[in-house]
Amino acid sequence: MDVAIIGIGIHPFGRTEGVTGRDQGIYAVRQALKDAGLEWEDMQFAYGGSSDAGAADTMVSSLGLTGIQFVNVANGCATGGSSLFAAYTSIVSGAWDVGLAVGFDKHPRGAFAVDPLSHGIGKWYGDVGLMLTTQFFGMKIQKYMHDYGITEDTLVRVAQKNFYNGSLNPNAWRRKAMSYDEIANSMMVSHPLRQYMFCSPGEGGAAIVLCNSKVAHRYTSKPIYLKAATLRTRLYGSFEVFSTCQALDRASSPTVQASKAAYEMAGVGPEDIDIAQLQDTESGAEIMHMAENHLCKDGEQEALIQEGATRITGKLPVNTDGGCMANGEPIGASGLRQVYELCLQLRGDAGPRQVPKKLKTAYSHVYGAPGLSAVTILER
Repeated sequence: MDVAIIGIGIHPFGRTEGVTGRDQGIYAVRQALKDAGLEWEDMQFAYGGSSDAGAADTMVSSLGLTGIQFVNVANGCATGGSSLFAAYTSIVSGAWDVGLAVGFDKHPRGAFAVDPLSHGIGKWYGDVGLMLTTQFFGMKIQKYMHDYGITEDTLVRVAQKNFYNGSLNPNAWRRKAMSYDEIANSMMVSHPLRQYMFCSPGEGGAAIVLCNSKVAHRYTSKPIYLKAATLRTRLYGSFEVFSTCQALDRASSPTVQASKAAYEMAGVGPEDIDIAQLQDTESGAEIMHMAENHLCKDGEQEALIQEGATRITGKLPVNTDGGCMANGEPIGASGLRQVYELCLQLRGDAGPRQVPKKLKTAYSHVYGAPGLSAVTILER
C-alpha cells in the first residue's frame, strides 16, 4: 500500500518573540489542513513531537476536542522523522486512512544543554566537555577529512551553498547569503569547524497530512507519494555523538542501515534520487551523510561539491531550502521541514529556489543523538 502526502504546512523558522512553540505547531497544522482542503475533525490520528516546547498532544485544546488518537513522539533531532514514520506505518497497517504528523520547538538561545546522566553516560563525559556536541563533530570530521582527502575549502563551500539557498527561502531564519571569506574567516569553534559552519537551536513548526493513496484523489490533483519511511538505531561499534569510545572494529552508522532499508522498500537506488535533504548540523555532517546515504562513495564529495553538483542547479541538489544551517534546528520540526521542502520541489512550487530539472524521486535524512537515523523517499 502506498501512502500519499496531501497537505503541508510550516511556521517560519528562527526567532518569533511572543509566540509559543506550541502555537507555531498549531499554525503549521492549520496550514497543512488548508493545503489538503480538510478540517481538524477529518483527522483520524496524529503523531507529534517537541523537545523544549511542551507536549504536542496539548494542541487539541486549540485545534478541537475530537477524541483523536494523538501520540507524543520524542527521538532527539529525529523527532520529526519519527513522527512521520509513525504516521506512515499507521496508514500502511490499515488502521487509519488519513492523519497527521507535526513537530515544533522553541529552544532557548545558546547551545543545547544535555545531561550526560540522562543518556546513561558518566558525569566525567560532561566534565571534559564532550557533551558539547561541537567538539564531537569537530573530531569526527577531522578523522573523515584525514581518511578521505576532504579539504577545509569544501567545508566552507557547503556552508556558502546552504546560506545562499536560505536567502531564497521566505521561511528560513538566516536569509542573508554569506561570502566565502565571511565563512572562511569566521571564529574557529572546534577545529576545523568555524562559527558559520554550524546550525543553531531555534524555533519553528511543520506539519504533514497523509492518507491512504487509494483515497488521495478526493483531496488533491497532485499528491506526493511516500514510498519509504525507515528508522534505525546504532550498532555496536558505530561512532556516534555521545559515544564514550570508539570500538577497534568500527561498525557503520545507523544512517547506512536506514538508507539501505529505504531504497529496498521504495524499489529504487541512489542513482534514482533527483534531490536530497540531509542533516547538516554542521558542514562536515552534510559531507559525511552524502556517503552514508549511498549518494556517493567516501571521498567523492570533494570533487562533487567543488564542481557544484549539490547546488540547486547541480546534478544532485542538497538542502535546497538552506538546511539546518540557514533554518536553525527546532528539534521537533526539523525532519518535517525537510519533507515540506521536498514536497514543494516535487510539486514545482518552490519559487526562486525551484530545481530547474524535472524531478521525480526525492530523499530526506535526519539524524538524532545518540545514534538514530530516519530516512524517507518520496515520488511525484
